[in-house]
Amino acid sequence: MPHAHRPTEHRRDAGPPKTGADEKDVLLGFLDYLRTSVIAKTDGVPEPQIRTPGVTSGTNLLGLVKHLTHVERHWLLGHPVTDWEASFRPEPDESADDILRAYRETTARANEAIAARPDLAAAGPRPGGRPDPAPSLRWTLTHLIEETGRHAGHADILRELIDGATGR
Repeated sequence: MPHAHRPTEHRRDAGPPKTGADEKDVLLGFLDYLRTSVIAKTDGVPEPQIRTPGVTSGTNLLGLVKHLTHVERHWLLGHPVTDWEASFRPEPDESADDILRAYRETTARANEAIAARPDLAAAGPRPGGRPDPAPSLRWTLTHLIEETGRHAGHADILRELIDGATGR
């Protein structure tokens, strides 16, 4: 497990995003802000540290990004996830660049799906393609903010354990 060392970089935390006036713009602004924070935690982290577990549960930076990719695909693009635990584990043949690119591409497609739904009260995409009624787009975006925020916090701690870097 990595050990904390003397901080190598202190960045000021970015404040809350400046977003549009309507509710959808605010929700998407916060979600994009958190997505950017997660990706920023991977900047400059080499192999194997980016995939090395920082805690006994096995959580690692690359695994968090892979998991969040599956979360966005599930909730906003309708892809089924059969094994949530596996979504946290990067495979040896999956490069960091490939996983980070997949997250960026997925969030771009997810933003297109959000833009195509003008009414936050209307049902969002059916998570995982399930036949049961989908929650509202408002609920889905709020859930994604919660999920991404929680894992952004995990990424903050993992990055600090790797090299002491803090901030967004």
